[in-house]
Amino acid sequence: MSEVVLVERRDGVMWLTLNRPAAMNAVSPAMMAALDGAIARAESDEAVRCVVIGGAGKAFCAGADLKAVREELGAQEDGIARFLKFAAATMSRIEALPKPVIAAVNGLALAGGLEIVLACDLVLAAQSARLGDAHVNFGLLPGGGSSVRLPRKLGVNRAKYLLFSGDAVPAAEFVACGFVQEVVADDALAAATAKLAARLAAKSPLALRRIKQLVAGALDQPQAAALQMELLACEAHAHSHDLREGLAAFAERRAPNFTGR
Repeated sequence: MSEVVLVERRDGVMWLTLNRPAAMNAVSPAMMAALDGAIARAESDEAVRCVVIGGAGKAFCAGADLKAVREELGAQEDGIARFLKFAAATMSRIEALPKPVIAAVNGLALAGGLEIVLACDLVLAAQSARLGDAHVNFGLLPGGGSSVRLPRKLGVNRAKYLLFSGDAVPAAEFVACGFVQEVVADDALAAATAKLAARLAAKSPLALRRIKQLVAGALDQPQAAALQMELLACEAHAHSHDLREGLAAFAERRAPNFTGR
């Protein structure tokens, strides 16, 4: 794995650290390729039950490194277009990963950095963290999904404010709306993230995968259709090892041993 993304596997959790601290972890094509590859490996590795994405140094991610994009893909418009297309696909890969993904946000998460956060399932943030879209500040359009995911996660008017203003807003302001689950002291972020990741890694991988799929599917369907899908999923889940193991563990007053099957 390229050093621009550090990968560590620990107790069922894959920790991915964006690692260009001198550039505030701005995303280069090489970093995006490394992140995409790591997510693909997390999907195929049954030992990985939860993924954490964080940033090295004083920032989570300041957005795309357009200078690096031009150097690596060429100065022509088609180079930037190829980068944006690949970045959008990577955001979708993160969002669709059949395992929980936690964003551990330290410092700034702007533009493409915010789009990475938006693709994650849960967000923990340091007290100093600030989030914003920022594309408009440079005459750019969001290409990694923020114009789509921000309204769904924050509501239309709040999303428009961030998209129109380009402001970087303290993470604490996103707790009330549920976008950020918790804000902790800067030096407590790693421990808080590890605690949450360990809790999720101990759950049934099969149940987590199906719940994530149900929630995602329900967003684009009428309520009646989504409820029917939930019932169908429950019928399929009734035959799983994890359901039987969970019930047995409850009856026997012990911790369950989930296998994801």
